[in-house]
Parts: sequence; structure tokens; C-alpha cells
Amino acid sequence: MLDSLVASVDLFDLLVIKARKGKLSTVKMHGLGSESIPPEHNNALKAAEAFSATFGTDGVDITVYKNIPIGAGLGGSSADVVGVINGMAQLYGIEDRAALKALADTLGSDTGYMLDGGFARMQGRGEKVTPLDVGAKLHFLLLCPKSPVSAGGCYRVYDSLPKSLEEREKYTECCIAALGENRINEVGRYLMNDLFLPATTLNADVQKAYEEALSFSPLGAVMTGSGSGVLALFDCKELCEWAKSRYKGKCNAFVVSTITPDYAVKKKKKAGAFFRNPFVLTDEEQAAEE
Repeated sequence: MLDSLVASVDLFDLLVIKARKGKLSTVKMHGLGSESIPPEHNNALKAAEAFSATFGTDGVDITVYKNIPIGAGLGGSSADVVGVINGMAQLYGIEDRAALKALADTLGSDTGYMLDGGFARMQGRGEKVTPLDVGAKLHFLLLCPKSPVSAGGCYRVYDSLPKSLEEREKYTECCIAALGENRINEVGRYLMNDLFLPATTLNADVQKAYEEALSFSPLGAVMTGSGSGVLALFDCKELCEWAKSRYKGKCNAFVVSTITPDYAVKKKKKAGAFFRNPFVLTDEEQAAEE
């Protein structure tokens, strides 16, 4: 059973979703080798088909521009699923968030959480999501090995190891408490991932990335999801940029910060209030341009 502190970060794929006549949906992938994913194994397409079947809508044409590293434990596939669900909800006027959450839960262990995003505690199979009121903004150096970790394989190794649920709950609760009081220096102490040992047995690059992240003396470091990415927490974004500029290893390096999607803080808004489109000016920015 999961017991995880999760958060949204500003590393995302771009989805273009267009309504079409009939129940059929299509998907086109671009970037990071995603073009080779067979349609029958594409979770974004599965989400569109499930949405149409659940709500009786027509299908959509989906184009996904991948930017979230694949196989790094960052939930990129689940994020695309939720992007399709939220996009189709906007296109077809589906405003029942409970029904959308129920659909998302059938499509992955973390998709129900991602429907709203933000800081949250995710438990059970992932379907139990407790939003957290966290004002802190966290900044990380993200190192992603070029070799992935199989999530299924990682969980199988984990299942063969002894467990300590009490310790896991203690770390999660202490980290949540530190976040709630904006004690960022303390948050690093509680960063842990029960899947780290299984992941390192499957892929030595995870251990290497972890050691490289620690070499910059962050507040703490932790593997993402079931691997293979590693996050290093710093006091500020500038220190993350400094560490990235000096990183000489073989991993892909990113600077990421936590963000709060609109749905996590504006529950009263209608479907369609998602991440701000980075290519569209706000009213204030348009006024400034004039």
C-alpha cells in the first residue's frame, strides 16, 4: 500500500486535444523516442477511449509533445492521461469532478491525484488523496539517468523485502509537518523512498545519480517514484542553477520547482482551469504590452 508525499513540478508535456466526430480517438507522439510507442500501449489514447465510453462523448485527436523524461519515475504517462481527461472535460462540458476522479483512478495509481495536483498525501493504491495546504515552494536539481527502471520490476523486488510501515508513516508525517511550518531545511532530513534499494538493484545508474546529487551538498536527496530520476533539494532556485551548471555527469539535468495547478486551489472553477498556458499572455501582461 502506498503512503507518499507528492507534489506537482514545472516540468510538463504539451498536449493538443481537438474534438472530432465519432467515438474514435487518435494520438500522435513527438519527442524523447515516444514515436515508437504502439497505439495499443499508449495510455493517453486509452484515457480518451475510456472517457468517451464513460461519458458518452465523441472522441478526440491528441498530439503529445513529450518533455517529461520517460522511465524516470516522474509520472509522465499518468500526467498525459490526466491531460486528456481534463482536456476532454473542457471540450465536452463534463463538470462532475467526482466522476472524473473515479475514471482517473481506473487508469493508474497516481492519476486520481494528478487530476488536481499540488501538494498531497497519497495512500492506499493511490486512490486516497489528501490535499495539503503548503505555502512553501521547493526547488530541486533533477538528475535523470538515460537508462530507465521498470516500475513493475521495481515493485516485484520491493515485495520480496521486509517492510517497516511504521517508519514510512513517521517520515511522511514529519516531512508534512516541516512543510506546513515552512521549515525547508528540515524537509531534506525526511526525504526517503522505500523503492530506492529495489531500483538500485535493477539499475546501478540510480545509485550513481544519487551520489552525484549528494556531491553538491543539498538539503536532502530522494529518488523519484520507482526511479530512475533523483531529486536534490536546495534552499533556492539559484543554488539549483549553480549545481546544474557544474554538473559533469552523464544524466540529463533539470532545475524544477513545485507548482500549484489551478484545480488544487480553485475548486469552484469550471472544468478547464488547468496549468497556465505558457504561450498565452495573461490580461495583465497584455495590458503591459499595450
